[in-house]
Amino acid sequence: MLLAVAMTAGAVAVGGDGQDAARALPGVSRAVDAEVLLRGDLDTAIRSLQTHVRQRPRDFGAWATLGLAQVERARTDGDPSRYARAERALARSLALRPGNDRALAGQAALAAARHDFAAALDHADRALERNPYSERALCSRIDALMELGRYEEAARAATVADRRRPGVPVFTRYAYVRELRGDVRTARRVLHQALADASGPADVAYVATALGNLERGRGRYGVALRHYARALAADDAHLPALEGRARAQAAAGDRAGAITTLEQVVARSPLPGPLVALGELYEDRGDRAKAREQYALVDAWTALARAGGVDVDLDTALAAADHGDTAEALRAARAEWGRRRTVHTADALAWALHREGRSAEALPYARRATATGYRDAAFLHHRGMIEKATGHLRAARASLTAALELNPGFSPLGARAARAALKDLEAAR
Repeated sequence: MLLAVAMTAGAVAVGGDGQDAARALPGVSRAVDAEVLLRGDLDTAIRSLQTHVRQRPRDFGAWATLGLAQVERARTDGDPSRYARAERALARSLALRPGNDRALAGQAALAAARHDFAAALDHADRALERNPYSERALCSRIDALMELGRYEEAARAATVADRRRPGVPVFTRYAYVRELRGDVRTARRVLHQALADASGPADVAYVATALGNLERGRGRYGVALRHYARALAADDAHLPALEGRARAQAAAGDRAGAITTLEQVVARSPLPGPLVALGELYEDRGDRAKAREQYALVDAWTALARAGGVDVDLDTALAAADHGDTAEALRAARAEWGRRRTVHTADALAWALHREGRSAEALPYARRATATGYRDAAFLHHRGMIEKATGHLRAARASLTAALELNPGFSPLGARAARAALKDLEAAR
């Protein structure tokens, strides 16, 4: 999920009604689309837009762009309080110009950021009724369908978006749709095409990071690190690239370098993914006290996120299953499965059930998580451990071997557990 959330935090695009928001930055021509503003420095864009709407409070386009900018900033700095500011700005835009597609597309992005993907889909569809070429709405529609587990529809939506608004935001989503269906070759080709088409530093950093994540997931750590280096050369503060580099460093054996990099990430954006990754690296080196501090920070972030209207059940399930209250992990995973049935929620529910000692119930969900063709070493590890617990020993050997062959450093603790389980299985033959 967090990979899915990082993917949608790149270049923001808005389409449709007028160009008034382009005046928000000094010296910017009205002819420049508002999406260009949001592909630069978000803090500068937000400050300039705030000044602009104070001076021209009836500029509905600027209010919509400000709302989108707040959504994107929240995604990058991990501050869920920004979502309320985004909501107010978008509501103001709609009050000034009811039904304008920019604000509707912004509401789709906000709903997706809060993990309300059904609402995101509804807002995106309404925006596209107004403006079928709204890049932001086209992209939000793909995101929502993927996060609802409606993969065939997401693939069709990606094809439509590619026909209407080909470009970096659409290409990256198209690539992810292909990856979820097991077509890594096409995903890689499309991302390379997107990188060739990327012009600004933000787009280069975004696409290069996506390529790094793809290659890291395949165990190609040297290639991944080169992509992250390119991303950071374009934008040395790009947090997803820093996190990806840290994970690749850890997988390649540079645990000290990985810890240093992740400490930089969580100091600026204490999101669950990097917090858990850093905690596991501390735990791996025997520093359990520091590890517990990181896991506690996950709980603190989820409380803040809930207060900001974010559905955090998947984050809770993933973190708590291994590093917290397994009963709470199961409750959260069941709640999330009730809302959306993706490979990620299937894996989370399977693992939560297993950790609660209910492996027989877990097995169908673990199989479902790996049924689309999507290849993820953590999913294979979870499936293998569940198969081992349920007596499917041959299948367990196959799943655990596949996990370690695909990405031998997928997790410092998970990979160690997979190797130990395989050793036990071999000894029992």
